[in-house]
This record gives sequence, structure tokens and C-alpha cells, in this order.
Amino acid sequence: MFSIEKIIIVGVDLGAENFRECMNELRQLVLAAGGEVVGELTQKREAIKSSTYLGKGKIEELSLMVDELEADTVVFNNELFGSQIRNIEAEVDRKIIDRTYLILDIFAKRATSKEGQLQVQLAKLMYRLPRLAGFYSALSKVAGGIGTRGLGEQQLELDRRVINKEIQKVKNKLKQVERTRDNTRLNRKRANLPLVSLVGYTNSGKSTILNKLVKEDKQVFAKDMLFATLDTAHRRVNLPNGQPVIMSDTVGFVSDLPTLLVESFKSTLAEVKQADMIVVVIDGSSPDYQMQLDTTLLVLKELDCLDKPMLIVFNKMDLLIGQKPLAFHEKKATKIHVSALEDAGIDLILSGIEEILSDWFEGVSLLVPYDQYSVVDFLNNKYHLVDVEYLEAGVRFNCIMQRSDITRIQNYLIDVRMDG
Repeated sequence: MFSIEKIIIVGVDLGAENFRECMNELRQLVLAAGGEVVGELTQKREAIKSSTYLGKGKIEELSLMVDELEADTVVFNNELFGSQIRNIEAEVDRKIIDRTYLILDIFAKRATSKEGQLQVQLAKLMYRLPRLAGFYSALSKVAGGIGTRGLGEQQLELDRRVINKEIQKVKNKLKQVERTRDNTRLNRKRANLPLVSLVGYTNSGKSTILNKLVKEDKQVFAKDMLFATLDTAHRRVNLPNGQPVIMSDTVGFVSDLPTLLVESFKSTLAEVKQADMIVVVIDGSSPDYQMQLDTTLLVLKELDCLDKPMLIVFNKMDLLIGQKPLAFHEKKATKIHVSALEDAGIDLILSGIEEILSDWFEGVSLLVPYDQYSVVDFLNNKYHLVDVEYLEAGVRFNCIMQRSDITRIQNYLIDVRMDG
């Protein structure tokens, strides 16, 4: 019979304003990993204790707590050194993991594409490498005696070599996958459609928003849980003016997103760098919406993407009790409030994108001779043609199209007169 893993979450309060939010998020991460939080232990300290994370008294309290609550695992809110993990395990006699390892575990379960699986594998290897020393330091102390000194150090060096070799192997495989991704990007570039990236906090509703904008057979996986999306998805979406854009759904962020995850998923996050504009999605019903926005903008800053045109969407307004969120940030951007689940305000997202990308478009009137009908087919496949008339001289129609395409059809222009 399957049993749910019982978890105690632990954190040190160093005086940060968002400590409580981070602990709540850790609780949600445990649920996303399939565990059950049965207890929580926190301690206020000026600094994390280098040997055991918590002070001696709190470690003793934790040891009693795991027995009393019959906990299987203890999850710490900060990254732990290898020596800390070993020391705490020796005192508590339970499996010890940290926030980063927990996120890696969730990623490993959710990755479905070859690229996603390789990225998770790389992150896990990078996580293990600096923690080997703590493990073998403890091993050497346990072994002791004549003829055993240095065995830990020898095994440590061997394992370091093995892991470094494996890291290089995974990086080479990722390069091959990235070449395929680059070809796909090149094809999208040739199609010359604007790329709009949905970014934001995990479980803010990015995938649900995308699904409201595409046909049923083109929908992406969406579920009310953290990190439901790991693999970037692209879908063609039509704006109110008929102009198509490519919209991408990307991996969600969390506070203190581990650096090694950002490094491992840099090819996926590169999609954001390629975007012509960004739609930031925030769970507007969450009391932590300000932290979500700050975290998202920080990651975008690290990706050097803060200068891109931006639309900020506060989602899940159907769950909000009280006044609408008033988030503070330096980035100048239009803010809208929607409920993707209730299909409320989706039109505001489309019109917001259309307004930001208005410089891309121009309204034109065309007259195309019948012997050049392939031009009509080309435009009809790419754009929305209106006011179509079949005249003696050819087919006359209006459409809103990208300015970059106008040079290709300038011989058929009657007028450039409509607003893009």
C-alpha cells in the first residue's frame, strides 16, 4: 500500500521580511512533491550555524519532534552543505534534504521532454558535486584505524572525477538538443511573427491563460500545482486585429530559485530573451503577490530582459477577497486584473498585447490581379482578410499586417490607411 511521506519543515529566521512567505512556499513545495507536512520548526538567529544549521537546543527539539510525529524526512528552507546534512542526520536519525534538493525532486518528476530530463540531470549532478566532501569527511571518521586513513579522500577524488565526467557528458547531449531548438527558433524567425513570452511565478495560471487563447486540440498541460510546466510550449494566437503572434509558456519561478537550476535551464529560459514582449503573470489572490512580482522581475533582470515591453497580469481574481492587489515596482508596465479560469478579462490580455505590439502592424488596402492569386493565398494563411471584393481587375481587400511584410506586396498596395 502506498503511504505518503511525512515531512517536517525547518527554517532559520534571519530577520528577512519575507521569511513567513518562504516557509509557506516550502510547505507548498512539499505538497507538490507528494509529501505531507506534519510539523514545522523555526528558530530566530543572527546567522545559520555552520555545523548543524540550528542551535544545539533546537536540534534536540527536532530530534524529539520527528519521533513524536513519526516523520520520515526533514526539509530545510536553505541550502545545506554536505557536512551539515551528515551532522544533522547523525543527531536526528532521519532523511535530511534542503529546499534546492526538494525542487530538483519535483523537476525530476515533471520533466517529460528529453531536454527537460537532461537539464534536471545536470542540475542534480551540480548539486551533488560540492556536497561529496562532507559525506566522505564523515566516512573517514567512522572508518578510522590503521590502514583506513585516507580511504575517504581517495573515494572522494574518484567520485569527483566520475561526476565531472558525467556533467560534461550531459552538457554535450544538451548542446545537441539545443541545436535542434535553435533550428526551431530559426524557423519561427523566418515566419516573422512576434514572440510573446508568458513568464511568472509557478502556479500563477500561465498555462490556463494560454489554453483560453488557443483551440482545444492545441491546449497545453495545466494543473493547480507548483511546477506543472517545465518544458516550453509554443502556440499561435490571433490578436483582436487578426494579427497572429507566437506565445510561449515557460517554466515558473519561485523565490530564491537555485542558481544551478537557472544555469541548467538556461536554454529554456533563453526563450524569454528571444521574446519581443513579456507577459508577467502573478497570482493576484495570493497574499504573497508582491514577493511573486519581485521574484519574477529579479529573474528577468538576471536574464537581462527587464528592458523588454511588458504587460503585468494579476490572475485568479475570482479567488480574491477584498481590494485588488496594488503591487509596487520600478518597471513601467500596463497592469490588468483577470480570472483565466472564469474566462474573465482574457480579452484585456489580447488587447494589451496588441497595443504594445502596435508598431509591428500596419493597416493596408490591396488589389491583387487574378494571375497573382498565390499572393492572396499567402496573405490569407498568415493574416485575417476583410472587406474582400472580386473586381474585374482582381481581388481587393483590407488587412492588418506586419510592416516587415509590406515590401513583399508593395506592388499591390492601394492605400496604407488603417490603424495597426
